[in-house]
Amino acid sequence: MDRFQIHGGRPLQGEISVSGAKNAALPILCASLLSAEPLVLSNVPRLRDVGTMKKLLMQMGTRIETVCQQADGQEQLCLTSDAMTHLQAPYELVKTMRASVLVLGPMLARFGEALVSLPGGCAIGQRPVDQHIKGLTAMGAEIQIEHGYIKAQAKRLRGARIVTDMVTVTGTENLMMAAVLAEGTTVIDNAAREPEVVDLANCLIRMGARIEGAGTDRVVIHGVDRLGGTQHAIMADRIEAGTFLCAVAAAGGDVLVQHAQSDMMGATIEKLREAGVRLQESEQGIRVIAESRPKPINFRTAPFPGLATDMQAQLMTVSSIAQGTSIITETIFENRFMHVQELRRLGAEIEVDGHTAVVKGVADLSGARVMATDLRASAGLVIAALVAKGETEIDRIYHLDRGYDRMEQKLGAIGARVLRLTEKA
Repeated sequence: MDRFQIHGGRPLQGEISVSGAKNAALPILCASLLSAEPLVLSNVPRLRDVGTMKKLLMQMGTRIETVCQQADGQEQLCLTSDAMTHLQAPYELVKTMRASVLVLGPMLARFGEALVSLPGGCAIGQRPVDQHIKGLTAMGAEIQIEHGYIKAQAKRLRGARIVTDMVTVTGTENLMMAAVLAEGTTVIDNAAREPEVVDLANCLIRMGARIEGAGTDRVVIHGVDRLGGTQHAIMADRIEAGTFLCAVAAAGGDVLVQHAQSDMMGATIEKLREAGVRLQESEQGIRVIAESRPKPINFRTAPFPGLATDMQAQLMTVSSIAQGTSIITETIFENRFMHVQELRRLGAEIEVDGHTAVVKGVADLSGARVMATDLRASAGLVIAALVAKGETEIDRIYHLDRGYDRMEQKLGAIGARVLRLTEKA
């Protein structure tokens, strides 16, 4: 099992590149199920979760060819779903990545049936799929839950008005993909507004879908009879960009984060500026300059354009060395403070009361051995290790590999001392 060994205390300098967005790539890969014609995707990140999704699609019958490796390490893929053989997503794959449920809407819309495992538990909290089921049922699907699987059937889905009980990104994406081939018009109210939803909509429109309002809380989809193939470039990963901005904010330095876009990052930019970090935007990306300890910040996580829950751990780490006390409230997932205990091992002073963490900034962190508990917690620990005096080892970095492409190499290019250690079996 791999782990990181990090020697902290060095400011970061230079340029670092942001990869394609994991949370955009996964639903767009699933969109290939909606057409028999090839879908060519560029800027596909080489991530563990992307590999899992590719494995699932290929098991179902999708042919996936690597057209080329791009100069920045990203992939260009060609996906063709003209001869599907197994219209099911087994538990063995779904349990490792909850986003696998995104095959449900496309399969049902194009083939009239789907068998998808229920995702099961999640370390950071409950992520129920009841809103997916509610929406598909409103569109005329017959759905049963049997032996841990969602069994769905529909001769052809029908347009409907769907009001989700909560803002759900994967729910919005699943229902949007289902609706593009439905008969009539579908309206999704209380839709997720995240940039990844917009990127999916843009890809579907290029395939021939008729979608209005993506990026607002009301998405209107006019169903069409068929979709074709297209070419599409995956958007840059706003969470990876935010992670690198936080790394410089904490460790200090002057770095250009290439491909970062402030309009995609919601409240993260505002909070970093409140922390005293200088941010300069250009066509190349965002230059971040941090010359002193950050100032304390208070925030609550919220759906886009609010502060992303996926940035909470990284900003908590920045707050842990701030010149004062920060108050952080997590409103999305009930178990997303699991990194707190590990940050304490590095010397952070954090107290948790329910969904609120009070972070008293300290002047220094010190290296120790810690354990990653989930994807974004891993990123927060890496940032803390870049700040900490001495050596830090982070176990279970397979969590990190789910959402960050070659992080040790990227950070090494801007002066960080990060070594991946692989234990022999």
